Amino acid sequence: MTILLPTPDGGVRAYEPRTDPLMFAPAGPPASRTVFSAAHVVADPYADTTPDGPAAVDWDATLAFRRHLWAHGLGVAEAMDTAQRGMGLDWAGAAELIRRSAAEARAVGGRIACGAGTDQLAHGTLAEVRAAYEEQLAVVEESGARAILMASRALAATATGPEDYLDVYGHLLRQAGEPVILHWLGPMFDPALDGYWGSADLDAATETFLDVVAAHPDKVDGVKVSLLDARREVELRRRLPDGVRCYTGDDFHYPELIEGDERGFSHALLGVFDPLGPLAARAVRTLDTGDAKGFRTLLDPTVELSRHLFRPPTRYYKTGVVLLAWLAGHQDHFTMVGGLQSARSLPHLARAYELADGLGLFPDPALAESRMTSLLTVHGVPR
Repeated sequence: MTILLPTPDGGVRAYEPRTDPLMFAPAGPPASRTVFSAAHVVADPYADTTPDGPAAVDWDATLAFRRHLWAHGLGVAEAMDTAQRGMGLDWAGAAELIRRSAAEARAVGGRIACGAGTDQLAHGTLAEVRAAYEEQLAVVEESGARAILMASRALAATATGPEDYLDVYGHLLRQAGEPVILHWLGPMFDPALDGYWGSADLDAATETFLDVVAAHPDKVDGVKVSLLDARREVELRRRLPDGVRCYTGDDFHYPELIEGDERGFSHALLGVFDPLGPLAARAVRTLDTGDAKGFRTLLDPTVELSRHLFRPPTRYYKTGVVLLAWLAGHQDHFTMVGGLQSARSLPHLARAYELADGLGLFPDPALAESRMTSLLTVHGVPR
């Protein structure tokens, strides 16, 4: 069985899919690392909507995917960038997602943390930014989930310097009922966040970020760093107060950051663990036994796929993530909220399929091949 895949130069080449997928049985959560997968949402393909209209979500399929992640021992990071926050999913949709997923987590005993931001606010004063954060933080806490304080486009646009970040985050941390996760999302994921923490100089921004943590260590469960800079993450990790975790959000260097060194390691909160879920969970459970070599043997080969999915423009990585969920049989279609299925080229999607298939990620390779062939046919690629 072969399939013709389009190439970036406008041609096609034959690819022979593998027939022996990796098989992963459900298992409990890893013991040595706390691991969250940021999870995508499944669109309702029958909804009569537009790219700039409210998201139409298939709630049954969306929650079923979360049960899949929980069954393999992963936590779910809900209503994050991977769920298309600010790129198809508005605050009303995110609030419903948080409530539904938190209730599902309680029902099945799954770990969950949910994003609280300010995306109901396009712009405003610092007081309005604080109020928007407070509204979302209340929804997360009332759902019973741990809160992740997401980076705010409105705050980035309004703040005049580091002092404004210290004021807003200090206010939120003082009133938070439980420790939260602070999220530093770099501009490669969202250009509107350039200069976050009051400076485009990452060294200066890091100092402000650490000042926020140091002022409220009892209210910070951990920090999630998504800068795609392993050296900077390690340096920051080593400066965190005792008891404050570092959750890597580095989809380029996660194996080495999770493994760590003699001075510590990173936990994980990663978008790439959406398609890698069962494999990633097995890898971290292997690390639990002290088998670092076995951990890297499992996880290192996945980095090429991750780097492909997250290649610039990085913010469109969700398209490849949802493609792989469809090919793996977790949903019945390749449709995304906001029409984001069109955000990556056909050669990009074909390479994502090839890399994922090569890793054995598709439980039914024949189904994945059939679905990829149907997508290629729609785009005029010959059989």
